[in-house]
Amino acid sequence: MTPTQLALLVLLLPLASAAVIALFLRRAGEIAAVVSVLAAAGIATGALILAFGNHRFEATAEWLRLGDFSFPLGFKFDDLAALMLFVVGVVGFFIHVFSFGYMREDTAKARYFGGLSIFMFSMIGITVADNLFMMFVFWELVGFSSWLLIGHWHERPSASAAAKKAFIVNRVGDFGFLLGIAMCYWVHGTVTLSELDGVQPVGALLPLLLFCGAVGKSAQMPLQVWLPDAMEGPTPVSALIHAATMVAAGIYMLCRINVLMVPEALTVIMWVGTATALYAALCAIVQSDIKKVLAYSTLSQLGYMVAAFGLGSLAERHEMGGAVHEIVIAAGVGAAMFHLVTHAFFKALLFLGSGSVIHGCHHEQDIFKMGGLVKRMPVTFATFTIGVLAIIGMPGLAGFFSKDAILLLAYQKNAAVFVVLAFTAILTACYMVRVWKITFFGAPRSEHAEHAHESGSVLTMPLIVLAALAILGGYIGLYPDVFTGVLDLVPEAHGSTHTTILLTSLAVMVIGAGAGYAFYRPGAEDALAVKSPGAFTSLVGLRNSFDAAYDYYVAKVQQRFAMLLNFLEQIFLAGLIIRGLAGVVGLFGLGARAVHVGKLNAYVYWFLGGVAVLWLFAKGVL
Repeated sequence: MTPTQLALLVLLLPLASAAVIALFLRRAGEIAAVVSVLAAAGIATGALILAFGNHRFEATAEWLRLGDFSFPLGFKFDDLAALMLFVVGVVGFFIHVFSFGYMREDTAKARYFGGLSIFMFSMIGITVADNLFMMFVFWELVGFSSWLLIGHWHERPSASAAAKKAFIVNRVGDFGFLLGIAMCYWVHGTVTLSELDGVQPVGALLPLLLFCGAVGKSAQMPLQVWLPDAMEGPTPVSALIHAATMVAAGIYMLCRINVLMVPEALTVIMWVGTATALYAALCAIVQSDIKKVLAYSTLSQLGYMVAAFGLGSLAERHEMGGAVHEIVIAAGVGAAMFHLVTHAFFKALLFLGSGSVIHGCHHEQDIFKMGGLVKRMPVTFATFTIGVLAIIGMPGLAGFFSKDAILLLAYQKNAAVFVVLAFTAILTACYMVRVWKITFFGAPRSEHAEHAHESGSVLTMPLIVLAALAILGGYIGLYPDVFTGVLDLVPEAHGSTHTTILLTSLAVMVIGAGAGYAFYRPGAEDALAVKSPGAFTSLVGLRNSFDAAYDYYVAKVQQRFAMLLNFLEQIFLAGLIIRGLAGVVGLFGLGARAVHVGKLNAYVYWFLGGVAVLWLFAKGVL
């Protein structure tokens, strides 16, 4: 089997799984689960063969032609695609395995696993696409499948509303993405990624339009509002969407179009990511739902990745043969993708760990109703602790290396961004230690926590493997020499700069984790709400501000504008233009009926109107 055929098999395997489940297994949940998990195992195996077998290739075929316009479908499998496929395949497989146990009692298990398969098909399509048209097709399929999975428990109004919100908000970003693709074809005459490598950037508008797609998919400000609400879906869905796949698609797409970037666009992208990182970290401090804490954490870490990409290239000096050569590397791409990989490992671990806690506590999600889980759920506690240490930047764990790469890039490129990201790292350590301590320590604070139990091996096995990846995933030297096209771009500190970044990283971790551990006590109330209600209320208001603004806009502006358009459509388009003279007669009929309504107030208005017309006529105006 050639590499191209294997890539096609990896792409079509989840589609075949979804089709078999939809056509034949809708009422056979157990069999559907087995089919989907086996398909995920095949995807992971194929992904590992393609990535670690050093298979790099391009293949394309024309799918549709309209005059001079050709719509191609093809594969571009370079080091960037190989790294992304490795993450999607491996993490996706363990999420499937976890789902096998987590969704055991669910009555709509077949629909759930069918949704997982179609989601994997969509993500793999984005990963291997060789042109922006093909990427957009799978981009929209990701939106559809995420809507299906977030709204899995559609009988809950909150889940149904969250699914619709995610779908609609993403359409806003996707509209800008589509305009960017159209502009790219108009300006450069191609949207094929390999051909775009040789073009010259033409301005900031094109990359910023394409960036709109990442703003939606990767939940950047101001389109971040859908992601916390998406926690209404099953916990494995949260892990799949918020760890390695959907939200990472925006970062991956930016890295794909890096050649189109100009400094002005990168500056905008950098500050959007920085603002999102800080905003989400502030919101996470006042969350009581364990999954929403992790959701805002994901927002913040995605902001880190976007900021890293926006920081751009870095000039490095190398001495060769006695001469010093300056080489410009795409350090933003390297740092963003490196953090994407490590984040996939430890955030999938944290989400699945929270799922194990929720499962053990009989679907309780409020951290203030937990407690006492250290001895009741030892494996979950140990693995969750590793995930927390990784995300706060404990030296030796994966998050330490990738976060330091971003801080280094910010330190060398923009001092203000460096300060904001370092402060965000303090907040990250604080709220993660907060959720860890309140969830696992102290006495049980509810009957569900009192009767909590460790999850079965089907749920704990993925946690153990992901915990190992959260420890080892940051050591670039452990990766085979098959991702060098990406990992060689990761910036490395030397000399005094290395010391500065190391001390900064240790300081922010110790300050944040120490403050979180000292300030919060395992109890039924939030210490911040008790000790500083003003600050707590302000942060809650900040968290809700975007939703409140959008609700006002929809109700007071968009809805009224829609009503105006509907009125004009009924009167002029449907009434006059389409119906013609019959429409005019109809309008006169409506007016005549309005005169004879049998209500005194209506007659008064008509009388006043007639007097006004008579006065205007007498004055010669009419």
